Amino acid sequence: MDERTYDAMAEQTVIGSILVDSRCLPEVERSLRPEDLRLEADRVLYRAALALEREGGKLDPVTILAQAQKSGTELSRQYVLELMEITPTAANVGEYIRLVKEDRLRDGLLEMAEAIRSGVTAREDPTALLSSAGQRLDSLAARGSTGKLVSPNDGLLAYYRQREAIEAGDAKGYVCTGYMALDELLGGGMLNSGLYLLAARPGMGKTTLALNIADRVAQADPVLFVSLEMDTEQLSAKRISRETGIPSQKLLMQALTQEEEDRVAAASRKLAGLALWSNAAPTVTVDDIGVLARSVGGLRLIVVDYFGKILPPAEARRSGRYEYTTEISGALKNLARTLRIPILTLCQLNREVEGRQDKRPQLSDLRDTGALEQDADGVIFLYREDYYAARDSVDPNVPSLLEVDLAKNRHGAVGSCKLAFALATSKIAGMSYRRKPKDEIPEQFRIGGNYGKS
Repeated sequence: MDERTYDAMAEQTVIGSILVDSRCLPEVERSLRPEDLRLEADRVLYRAALALEREGGKLDPVTILAQAQKSGTELSRQYVLELMEITPTAANVGEYIRLVKEDRLRDGLLEMAEAIRSGVTAREDPTALLSSAGQRLDSLAARGSTGKLVSPNDGLLAYYRQREAIEAGDAKGYVCTGYMALDELLGGGMLNSGLYLLAARPGMGKTTLALNIADRVAQADPVLFVSLEMDTEQLSAKRISRETGIPSQKLLMQALTQEEEDRVAAASRKLAGLALWSNAAPTVTVDDIGVLARSVGGLRLIVVDYFGKILPPAEARRSGRYEYTTEISGALKNLARTLRIPILTLCQLNREVEGRQDKRPQLSDLRDTGALEQDADGVIFLYREDYYAARDSVDPNVPSLLEVDLAKNRHGAVGSCKLAFALATSKIAGMSYRRKPKDEIPEQFRIGGNYGKS
C-alpha cells in the first residue's frame, strides 16, 4: 500500500469515525476543516455532519447521508457502509486526524517549494519571494496547530517550566529593558510574544529611549531595530553621541578635533560589538519585518520606529484608516506570538493632546490607531514638561526630566517612573519610580494587590 493510499484511508477513517460514533465530531471539528479533506465525497459528508450538529439534529449514518444528498452530490449508501467498515474504532480518531493533518502540511510545503522554484525561474524579486514564503510558513504553522486543545494539566506544566527556567537564572520568558525602574513596573521586562507600545508626541524622546533600550538588550542578545523615520547614519550618530558625549548635531554636520575623533573610534568599536541589526529600506510591511526577523539568528527583541510608517498590505489600502491600522496591529501581535519574542512599537500621538491644559498622554489619545491599544500588552507614554517651556528657559546642558507612564499593563500593575534625558547627546539614565495610587488607575486595568502611595 503506497503512502497516498494510506493517507486516503486515514481521511476516510476520520469520516468513518463520525459515522460510527458521532460523539467524536467535536474533536474532529477542532482540528480539521472540510477543505483539509482530499475526496469530495468525504468533504460533503463532513459538512453534512457539521450542519446537522449546528441545527441540533440527530447524528447517525442515515441522517448524515440524507443531509449530504441535499447538496446535489451523488453519494451512495454503499460508500457510507464502506467508510464504517474500514474504521476499526472511533476511539482512534485522534490518530487518524494527526495523519490527515501531517499529509496536508506536506502538501502545503510542496506547494510552497514549487511556488518558490517557479518564482526563482521567472526571476521574480527575491525579497518579495522571501516575504511570500514567510507568510506561507506562518500560515502552515498556524494550520498545523489549529484546534490543539491544551489540557488544564499541560497549561500548568508550561507555566512551571517557565518558572523553573527563571529560578535557574535563565530569564528567557521576558526581555529586560535595561532600566530598573521600568522593568520593575513591567514585572521584570517585556514578555515573550508581547506587543508593547511606546507612544508620545513628536520630540518627546521615543526614538532615543527605544534606541537606548535596544542597545542595552543587544549587549547580550540580538535585536532588530526597524527604523522607518531615520537613516542608518543618523541612528549611528545618536548612538555614538550617547557613548562619547559629543552632540549628535556636531557628529553629523561639523568638523571634529583629533581627540573627538579618537573618542568616536573607541565608541564605534564598542557599538560594533553589540548585536543590533537594522533595516535599509525606508518602507516596510509587517511581512517584510517578519522576513528581516527570521534572518537574525537568536533574535530576542524587535523595535519598530514607528507604527504610522508601516505599509498596510496592498489589498487593505483601499479600506479606511481604522480598518488597515487594525489589520497592521493584529499582524504585529501575530508576528510577536509566532516568533515568541516581544515587539516594541513606537507610536506618534495626534495633535489633540496639545489642546489640553494637562498635555500628558492618555489611553484615549490612541483612538486613531485602530485596535492597537487593545492588541498591546503594554502601553508606555512619554512626557517632558520642558518641551512646552520657552526655548530660552531650557538649559541644554541640564538633563531633561522624562516622565515614563506605564498606562496599560495586561500582566500586572501600572505606574510611572522618571528618567534623566540628556537631549544633546541622546543619553537616558534611570532616576526613580512610583506605583500609581489605586484611584488613579483606570478600572479595567486594576488588579488585586498592594499599590505604593504617591
